[in-house]
Amino acid sequence: MGVSPDATFFLPGTAGAEIHANVTPLTGEKMVVKYYPNSFRETDLLEHLHGLAVTEVVVTGMMTHMCIDATTRAARDLGFECTVIGDACATRDLEVNGAHVKAADVQTAFLAALSSFYAKVQNTQEYLAAEGQTA
Repeated sequence: MGVSPDATFFLPGTAGAEIHANVTPLTGEKMVVKYYPNSFRETDLLEHLHGLAVTEVVVTGMMTHMCIDATTRAARDLGFECTVIGDACATRDLEVNGAHVKAADVQTAFLAALSSFYAKVQNTQEYLAAEGQTA
């Protein structure tokens, strides 16, 4: 959720902050409200995961270049084994010093960087097959 006055997305009370129907929390399922890209920063996520004796996390969502990257790196630094489901993450075009970088290139670069140390990067089919499930 955005808290900056310059935020244009994920603002409280807007459609960008609503939970999509496909991922509506189950009754009693834990929800973590966060205000920074790193899901561990100023939240109770770490304590919650430790309380459940979780040692592995699977990361999906938006945006690969922000929240996925920051959360995955933090999780690994905190001792979790991480898997990122690349085709269940999304990003957008970026610009740096006047150079335009297409979303597909941003996605590839960030997933490649994460896969070098921080996480196993898989697609949905690979992950489900490894877990004995089907899409």
